[in-house]
Formats: sequence, structure tokens, C-alpha cells
Amino acid sequence: MSSAGLIAELTHAGFLIERMSEHDLLEVVEIEEACGLSQWGWDAYRAELERPEAIMLVARAPRPEVLNGRGVAGYVAARLGADEVHVNNIGVRAEARRLGLGGVLLGLALDLAARGGARGAVLEVRAGNLPAQALYRRLGFAVVGERRRYYREPAEDALVMTRPLGPSA
Repeated sequence: MSSAGLIAELTHAGFLIERMSEHDLLEVVEIEEACGLSQWGWDAYRAELERPEAIMLVARAPRPEVLNGRGVAGYVAARLGADEVHVNNIGVRAEARRLGLGGVLLGLALDLAARGGARGAVLEVRAGNLPAQALYRRLGFAVVGERRRYYREPAEDALVMTRPLGPSA
């Protein structure tokens, strides 16, 4: 584990937050599929890793046996653009949920974005995904709009949520 990539350590659960690497992508895609997220797939995540404005983080298990032999417990993918960060995807393995990993991953991504000049954050969430909406609200997001039939397989509306970033947020 490289200390250069270490972003944070969750000492209460032993998880490490690091920058995502190409070696993580198979597990990231596995989590994406298990969570029912919009399908980006390996190629899209690989291309995103090349973008300097991308914020790509993973939560690593302290030992692979904690996650049945897997190393990545969760991830967040976001991208800075102008003075805003767009949160593209966030997912946590079922066996690692309820530990606060989603909130920590998203919180760190927002902090990195603010340090990079973002003054606001935006994301879309399935209208029926109440647990995710509750997490986003706890982190200061509010619903500002709706996108009809934004998601496919299954078709569902998206809620657009935003929050300010920076010293006054």
C-alpha cells in the first residue's frame, strides 16, 4: 500500500481511503453492478482515471478476508468542471455498508473538489433510492430538480441534488 496514494484512514473500521488505480477497476465495476448503478464499465472508469480533473477514490479493507477475499469496499467517482464538482457514481459493497464508508468517500471527494476550486456540488440519484438520498441530505445536499426517465434498466426518474462547497458551506 503506497502512502503517496493514501487519502485518509478510518481507524474505527480499519479501512483506508486511497486514490483509485487501474488495478481497482475490476472490483469497482463489480461493486457498480451489485449496487445497480448506471453502468459505466471498465473502459469508462479507465478513461476517467486519465483525466486530471477526475476525483476517483476507493475504500480498501484492512485485510481481504474482511470482504470475502476482496480488497475494495467502496468507491466514489467525481469530476471537477469550472467551479463545480459532479458526483458521477458512489457505491459500497453490501457487506461493508452501515460503516459510514459512503459518507466518508463522498465527504473526502467534496473536500478535494473544494480545494481544487469547486464552489458547489451536483449529483443525480434515483427517485426511489431513499437510503442514498438520506446520505446526501445528511451531507448537506438538497433536491433542486428532477430528470424524467433519466435512468434505464429499470427506467426511473432522477432527483438532481446540489450543495455549496467552500468556507461558507
